Amino acid sequence: MATLPISPFQTLNEKFAIVKNAISERKPVSAIYDGRIRLLCPHVLGENKEGKYQALFYQFGGESSRGIEPDGSPANWRCLALEKLCSIAVIAGGWHTAPNHSRPQTCVRIIYCEVTR
Repeated sequence: MATLPISPFQTLNEKFAIVKNAISERKPVSAIYDGRIRLLCPHVLGENKEGKYQALFYQFGGESSRGIEPDGSPANWRCLALEKLCSIAVIAGGWHTAPNHSRPQTCVRIIYCEVTR
């Protein structure tokens, strides 16, 4: 099992800023979600229909309850609530995505930041 440095408590605003910065610079992040280490590339950041911060990520490594397909697979998209992410940190490495990112997504209703081509 991989280990990550555990960050001290992060506020929701801090989490938002880290993810927004990662989108702007096309940098991957590491985080813990539902007790599992995730390696993610954020693509869309905003609010869901309940007005809570949510992001669309491409998961390229780490752990997942439903498993991770090979890199580039459209099955690796994850819609995650920012409030449930812990220890978010920008990490070194390349950008990961899948060819179907341009399809309409429904996990983020109000978009604040999005990867552009």
